[in-house]
Amino acid sequence: MSKKRTPASSSNFFDSFSTPPSVTKTVKPSLQKKVVPSETAIVYCEGHFGGIDGKTANGLVRHSEKYKILSIIDREKAGQDAGEILDNEANGILVCEDLDEALEVAGRTPDYFIFGIAPASGVLSPEERKLMLRAIKLGMNIVNGLHEFLNDDPEFTAACEEAGVVIRDVRRPRDKKDLRVFSGRISEVTCPRIAVLGTDCAIGKRTTATILARALNDRGIKAVLIGTGQTGLIQGARYGLALDAVPSQFCAGELEGKIIEAFENEDPDVILIEGQGSLSHPAYSTSSFILRGSCPQGVILQHAPGRKHRCDFEGMPMPDPASEIHLIETFANTKVIGLTLNHENMTDEELSAEIIRYQEELGIPVTDALTRSPEILVGMLLSAFPKMGGLSFS
Repeated sequence: MSKKRTPASSSNFFDSFSTPPSVTKTVKPSLQKKVVPSETAIVYCEGHFGGIDGKTANGLVRHSEKYKILSIIDREKAGQDAGEILDNEANGILVCEDLDEALEVAGRTPDYFIFGIAPASGVLSPEERKLMLRAIKLGMNIVNGLHEFLNDDPEFTAACEEAGVVIRDVRRPRDKKDLRVFSGRISEVTCPRIAVLGTDCAIGKRTTATILARALNDRGIKAVLIGTGQTGLIQGARYGLALDAVPSQFCAGELEGKIIEAFENEDPDVILIEGQGSLSHPAYSTSSFILRGSCPQGVILQHAPGRKHRCDFEGMPMPDPASEIHLIETFANTKVIGLTLNHENMTDEELSAEIIRYQEELGIPVTDALTRSPEILVGMLLSAFPKMGGLSFS
């Protein structure tokens, strides 16, 4: 390994978070390379675009290094601009009523048909099955992020063979004979490891991690993001796995292995790990594997103040960030270094008030990655690790 750093101390963290540090000496140029996807795609998200179960489509509209997204299929929002729906900023990606309109907008057959819904069932409905088989017949490759692996389905494999296309089952783990158990080699990764966790699922962890990675690279701090779910992998994450599809015995080891690969191959200044689910949520175990497999020196916690109950669990109230922070810091030898907010169901004034309230109550920096300056998000990290990447910060 080429890099042997000692993680920066965070002793000055609580004294400096109120004013984000600025770079006083830049020793590296921007590391953020402009990625222009060459493969085109339309994304199916019927009835869910802009909502919680449409998080895969939402994520691809905001960021995609692998596919150029031409349109979204959702008849409920047809005729609207996808960027305006998500972030009140047009991006030229049209929401279409059906596959026929999407093909008309594209002007040709796109390379890929992406299933952009993340339903709790993890399987296709009969109508969705028919639509995807039609997309195959038309000559489109399939990107499937469900737990149902279409390459194991004889009807789908026969259709692909006839059409000369392929199916990418994003969630399929490696063969069991190749899976790794935790080894402890994570200690050899000497750059800071930061996990972006949350108080619920589908709350914005991946979005916050993506924005932070981009902002750090723009400032000459080499950040590598480890994807842990299907959406990040579809977006083009170079390192990662769909953690919820890996047998539990191997989750920590497989994640550890991906982080070590990223460290050895990329020589990064910081590694960011996308969170999944919530440590306190009884329906998910992925957060525990992320904490165990990555052994992060720091955690950024994502919370939605306007969300009253957990996704798909109306009888389960949202936890308070303070309780989640206590649980994380009790469960793992780490420190929550900041809180990021999801502004769903909130006005900007309400969001500003919550930022101030949580900052005063928790004593850590608080921001919203989507509506506030990325400088604040970067400052959150640099306050805890002021010597990150060998740069000088003040």
